[in-house]
Amino acid sequence: MKKVKKTENEQVQATLPPLKILETTITCVSDSSLISHRWSEKAKSEMRDKQMKKAKQAREAKNPEEEYRASLYEYPGGGYGFPAVAFKAAAVDACSHVANITKVEARGAFHIDGELVRIEGEPSMREDMVRIGMGTADLRYRAEFKQWRATFKVRYNSSVMTADQIAHLFSTAGFAIGVGEWRPQKDGSHGMFHVETAG
Repeated sequence: MKKVKKTENEQVQATLPPLKILETTITCVSDSSLISHRWSEKAKSEMRDKQMKKAKQAREAKNPEEEYRASLYEYPGGGYGFPAVAFKAAAVDACSHVANITKVEARGAFHIDGELVRIEGEPSMREDMVRIGMGTADLRYRAEFKQWRATFKVRYNSSVMTADQIAHLFSTAGFAIGVGEWRPQKDGSHGMFHVETAG
């Protein structure tokens, strides 16, 4: 068989199929409380000062109410939210517990609209004893949603995943990974949920 040798000027054109992006709705319903812990401006300022080798300021008296309020994510237009990236990260990490899709594939196969997901529920203050540097004990005041739900839109590449697969991935994430502080992924039992609807 005679081989045809391509010239330098000859171009090979590849035809790529167009992306078929669809949208589905996911509703997550709480199976355990969600603990919110947003980095406050005060905490970020203290870390910034430490990195810049600034002199350490005298420690202010603890203000539980202020610390609790600072742990919440205010949702545009009212109410409270939680980072959308936390829900996506949970679903991507859930790939370790399901077959036929890798974390790399899932990371590029779907996206949640917006930076925050609106949390339906009323927060309350919780007090926890935590261990900080060298085993020193301290008290932390954070917001907790004992009963909550979140509904959000997911855009996905239907040539990689189906709506049912995405719903299953989020359902697995709700049981095995969770969101927020003290979630199953971090050896806790908070931030667990199940998927109520998808469509």
